[in-house]
Amino acid sequence: MYPTGALIVNLRPNTFSPARHLTVCIKPFRDSVGANIYLQKTGELRLLVRDGDGRPGQVQCFGLEQGGLFVEATPQRDIGRRTTGFQYELMKRHRASDLHALSAPCRPCSDTEVLLAVCTSDFVVRGSIQNVTHEPERQESAIHLHVSRLYRQKSRVFQPVPEGGGHWQGHVTTLLECGVRPGHGDFLFTGHMHFGEAQLGCAPRFKDFQRMYRDAEERGLNPCEIGME
Repeated sequence: MYPTGALIVNLRPNTFSPARHLTVCIKPFRDSVGANIYLQKTGELRLLVRDGDGRPGQVQCFGLEQGGLFVEATPQRDIGRRTTGFQYELMKRHRASDLHALSAPCRPCSDTEVLLAVCTSDFVVRGSIQNVTHEPERQESAIHLHVSRLYRQKSRVFQPVPEGGGHWQGHVTTLLECGVRPGHGDFLFTGHMHFGEAQLGCAPRFKDFQRMYRDAEERGLNPCEIGME
């Protein structure tokens, strides 16, 4: 609060893990003002977040071995009511690529990617799309799901429907540019929790997933098992 001067923030995991295998992601608070946030290493600075540019959904990521954060207050005549803040996550390098899919975020997953996603995702469910709401300000789409089979969830993303019947409901997010629309049929939805939100990963039609799984099972190539009944 009331930022003046500068400070260096060095992020470290709470377990032993080589820095070269970790990625840091930071997300500024929407109302964060009063300072620029840089990536610093050996005296060199690279701007990550400009003062006042707390755009909804803005996330910046870098390898932990690339350096620490340098938070520098910008000159102000009145520092009252100014607060600089951000959330951060440390994650294994392969997870960062899953979460952001920087090269082609809307590309359908290959069979291998789907099978790995089933084993490594924070949530894996079978269900259908009930509705899609677009949020241009955040450059995101919220996909509202009706879930008939809950294979895994690490957070309470999906809650039982009020009428019961062994079904669940919840929503996941994806990039607006992917152009997701409501559609018929069952899908297998996978993804990860990122800054408290469920972000969609691979989502093949369920009948296509059944084919992938059985083909891999016959060849002994399934990385893990999942109930198909």
